[in-house]
Amino acid sequence: MKKAIITGITGQDGAYLAQLLIQKGYKVIGLSRQNDLQSAYRLVYLGIDQQVEVTQVDLTNPRAVMDCLEAYHPDEIYNLAAQSSVGQSFKFPQETFSFNTLSVMNLLEGIRQFDKNIRFYQASSSEMFGSVSLKNLPIRESLLFHPVSPYGISKASAHWLTVNYREAYGLFTACGILFNHESSLRGENFVVKKIINTAIRIKNGEVKELNVGNLAISRDWGYAPKYVEAMWLMLQQNIPADYVICSGQVTSLLELINQVFNKLDLDLRSYVRLDPQLLRSLDLAIIYGDNSKAKQELGWEYEMDISYLISRLIQDEEDLIKWKTSKI
Repeated sequence: MKKAIITGITGQDGAYLAQLLIQKGYKVIGLSRQNDLQSAYRLVYLGIDQQVEVTQVDLTNPRAVMDCLEAYHPDEIYNLAAQSSVGQSFKFPQETFSFNTLSVMNLLEGIRQFDKNIRFYQASSSEMFGSVSLKNLPIRESLLFHPVSPYGISKASAHWLTVNYREAYGLFTACGILFNHESSLRGENFVVKKIINTAIRIKNGEVKELNVGNLAISRDWGYAPKYVEAMWLMLQQNIPADYVICSGQVTSLLELINQVFNKLDLDLRSYVRLDPQLLRSLDLAIIYGDNSKAKQELGWEYEMDISYLISRLIQDEEDLIKWKTSKI
């Protein structure tokens, strides 16, 4: 039985990845910060809370990381732990950069010292590319980074640390450069989750409006449970590499909101309000990626169009709301 450590297991990606690995016969150990334990509802919702071992480890403490490796002797480590909100990174830049880089350094150094055969996955981000001109779209793995947020900068630093340990020490490290990926288990502060949850509550008569920021942005949105499959595939290859994981499609936020409200038979104009306080100091106009390398080399499959994705997200959100209501 293979053993895998998932950092950030109580988050969206951590929960779905744990579910996938359990289905594949892994023993799964989850690492979580103490204040993240309330997020364990995701593991309960997926029915896997009794099948994973969750322990608290401070990833910014090198000794704590080494103790963890010695205790569990993992075959694979999936590093998903991060301060992952772009908006929050502008409010807390020091904390974002410190955690998102030190945690990766300690994990990589721990592997180098303890067991170089451990395979390591780093959750990189499309936010590393930042300001991208139209001529460089769609984004491929070879494009130079130009991050425009503290989050993007921290992720770029962690990405290059991971590449460096692969090249300097021969470690099996792979980076998944994921574009926006959504699900009902997404954090409440992420825009697509907020839009769909609020629209359903409007439909149910619980709230009267949806407040939004910049509707002109266009993004590459995908389905999180499919994206974690790519993470696993990266660590099953003979040669480690980095991969852009995305839908390959681009949709404006306005069009996404329009489709959500149409599918729920709601009039967008009656409920959507622009809130200047939700505007960022610097926002990317458009960004989308090219997933051909992942499809060709990993055999990863992703065929959802935006209409199907939104329908799936609405259904998933309604299911989660019903489940939460039943627990009250």
